[in-house]
Amino acid sequence: MADERAETATPAQGAAAAAPGRGADMPGEHALWEDRTRISLQPVAAPSILGLFGFAGAIGMFGAWQVGWYGDAGTPLVIWPLLLTFGGIAQFLAGMWAYRARDGLATAMHGMWGAFWIGFGLLFMLVGMGAYPVEQAPVLGTASEGFALWWIILAVVTALGALAALGANLVMALLLAVAAAGAGFTAAGFWTPSDWALDVGGWMFVASAVIAMYAAAAMMFENTFGRTILPIFKMRTRSTSAAGRRGTRPLEYRHGEPGVKVGQ
Repeated sequence: MADERAETATPAQGAAAAAPGRGADMPGEHALWEDRTRISLQPVAAPSILGLFGFAGAIGMFGAWQVGWYGDAGTPLVIWPLLLTFGGIAQFLAGMWAYRARDGLATAMHGMWGAFWIGFGLLFMLVGMGAYPVEQAPVLGTASEGFALWWIILAVVTALGALAALGANLVMALLLAVAAAGAGFTAAGFWTPSDWALDVGGWMFVASAVIAMYAAAAMMFENTFGRTILPIFKMRTRSTSAAGRRGTRPLEYRHGEPGVKVGQ
């Protein structure tokens, strides 16, 4: 009488059978490796909550000074510590945590703007210490082509981020577009020099600060309430099978990591 008992496969055998072609030269070793692999997930809060609040505080303060709401030519010597820490270090750290959240857009934007404010803070720290020539420090209404180049680079990279943000959410795209335009006008204001260009750039910086405050608050409220309170108009995830849509695989383990969330 034939033995009718079903043969029970080991986990390693099951993994090897379910994944043909993966380690086919040594299926037993590869399946054993997969069977013993464990993934430990570390929860990560949305880094852009920190990054956007830092961005809003720094660019809002700078823009208000640029428009002429407060201060004088020596104001950067007073506000640089906050710009260095609030808009620089805090936002740069948010960019590095965004890297852990696998958010390429937030990594680039927070990292780049954070590095910019760190550089701004260090510049005026050196001026305040007397280690940098005061006559070469950028002053509103005075031509400074070198400082204008800072803003040109910032404008280009931020504009590219605005285009990329169209695939994420519309609020972020609007924020980056306004910030890029503000950086462009500010660059023109320091290059020419031009008071009206500086004023337009300052107003756009203030507007981008308001939008950033809204976006950060929306993400924070969603985190605490567990549902959308302030909409940021996220774009829907589309299928990759249709023509013209994304066909590349994300930078991750070939067959995915169950439970790992990409983005914020």
